[in-house]
Amino acid sequence: MTDHSHQPPRTPLRPLPRILDARAQGVNPENIERENLRVRREQVRDVGRRRAEWRILFLAAAFFAGYAAIGAKMGMLAATPVVEAEPWVGEGISGERADILDRNGRVLATNLVTHSLYAELRYMIDGRRAAHELARIFPDMDEERLVGQLTDPNRRFVWLRSRLSPEQEQAAHDIGEPGLLLGQRDMRLYPNGSLAAHLLGGTAYGEQGVTAAEIQGVAGVEYDMNERLSDADLADVPVALSIDLGVQAIVEEVLAGGIDMLNAIGGSAILMDVHTGEVVALASAPVFDPNDRPAPPVSLAEQETSPLFNRGVQGLYELGSVMKAFALAQALDMGLITRETMIDTRGPMRVGRFSIRDYHNYGAQMSVEDIFIQSSNIGTARISQLIGGERQREFLRQFGFLDPLQLELPEARRPQPQYDPRWSDLSAMTISYGHGLSMTPMHLAAGYAAIVNGGTLVQPTLQRRATVMQGPRVISEETSRIMRTLMREVVTEGTASMGEVEGYVVGGKTGSADKPNPQGGYYDDRLVATFAGAFPMNDPRYVIVVTMDEPQDTSGPVARRTAGWTVVPVAAEIVRRAAPVLGMRPQDPADVEAALRLR
Repeated sequence: MTDHSHQPPRTPLRPLPRILDARAQGVNPENIERENLRVRREQVRDVGRRRAEWRILFLAAAFFAGYAAIGAKMGMLAATPVVEAEPWVGEGISGERADILDRNGRVLATNLVTHSLYAELRYMIDGRRAAHELARIFPDMDEERLVGQLTDPNRRFVWLRSRLSPEQEQAAHDIGEPGLLLGQRDMRLYPNGSLAAHLLGGTAYGEQGVTAAEIQGVAGVEYDMNERLSDADLADVPVALSIDLGVQAIVEEVLAGGIDMLNAIGGSAILMDVHTGEVVALASAPVFDPNDRPAPPVSLAEQETSPLFNRGVQGLYELGSVMKAFALAQALDMGLITRETMIDTRGPMRVGRFSIRDYHNYGAQMSVEDIFIQSSNIGTARISQLIGGERQREFLRQFGFLDPLQLELPEARRPQPQYDPRWSDLSAMTISYGHGLSMTPMHLAAGYAAIVNGGTLVQPTLQRRATVMQGPRVISEETSRIMRTLMREVVTEGTASMGEVEGYVVGGKTGSADKPNPQGGYYDDRLVATFAGAFPMNDPRYVIVVTMDEPQDTSGPVARRTAGWTVVPVAAEIVRRAAPVLGMRPQDPADVEAALRLR
């Protein structure tokens, strides 16, 4: 039974009193029903309107409260300091790296998209089959070890390969195992293989995620310029080096051929602009491929034979008679001698319990000019006595021979030139003809650039230089002119006669230094042979330094090891092939010689 006691009374549609009253008055009673029905509908409509108004008011209040809360939260966030969230593994790791170009815009190093390979064991269906297929694709992987890793119920993730070739990527994909996954990433590519490897150095992966990896330089320019190359804002702006890729290829090919032909342990070759110090080519042999960089040597003995060893900037050598140019240049600059000054060359020359000898007997006296052309040790030692040890030391310091190189290679800045700190009278004499001071071939190249360019020091560099930076003066222009003439005569009349290249007026100096024996003294049959020169000598543009470790020419009945028979022909071949690539046209020899004589 329904309780209606709390509901308001409803007006009946046909109230009997009103109907009776209407009938008595002769009015239609149905009008009363229609009127009451209208009133009831209006009442229902009024109730519905009031209910809708309350609902609208409630919703408006709710929306206002919600927007007020959102606005308050935004204000709080705006006033709160920014706190970066911890990234997911791989997120935030950038593999972007700028390209490296040669001086003509040719690519030396660039990035290439590759993939990594890893396993998610929660998706793995047949780990044993996957291990077998992977061992077939990657022979260096141990199949049994892989089976243990890919079927281990306690593992969730297995890292398999950080970098795949396109063929390996396709083969891994074709296994069809859902648990083997590929992650896209960048890798560093050296499209020219081993060409300019010692300059570029190489890279390795630093921080790694499954979908990204950081590329870091480990040696060479890649290491020295790592911050610039890995700057994401400059990833699209390549770095241009001073190297000419075409010339570099020529220098490396000729050097490698010379080393093979002369049975040398190794060697280096440098071609540098005498005015700017820009290194146009720097080669060291043996070489390596930076795309597959070998492991570093673990001992000093291994380092000297390692292909990673850059002999041009890391090798410290006693360079022999090429150092005589600096003794003569200093004495000429000080006014102690002239080209015609006669020097006592009687031998052997006794200094305490030591003797200084010449390769040949040159008689009792020689002119300064002949001492340089014929390469007399005794004559050069006599000239060094006129200079004195202290002045000699300071002169060589001005050339940078006593300090590490400041070149854009980390390997170049480590080796410290070696010499006797006491710099005795004997040291001064032996250093004047290339014994007692060990330095790098790059030191020598910079020194010869100053000798022939008019007498100003240059700083070797691997970066392009738009303008010539005038270095400090180390010798006078007149001394530089005399030295150019003498260097030219060494090729036309002296020990470097095999260095003549028709049309390019080569000049230089040879050096054949006995190698120090670790047990003491020097070897009798092991040499470091060097040629240091420039071309064209009437207006020098490039300096060239070629060095070989233990070369020997066995084409004749007796093995010949001196520089004139070994490195000089190699240097001549480099000039012959590289000069046209450098845009140099051959000159008429008669015109050049006439100009030299006129000067």
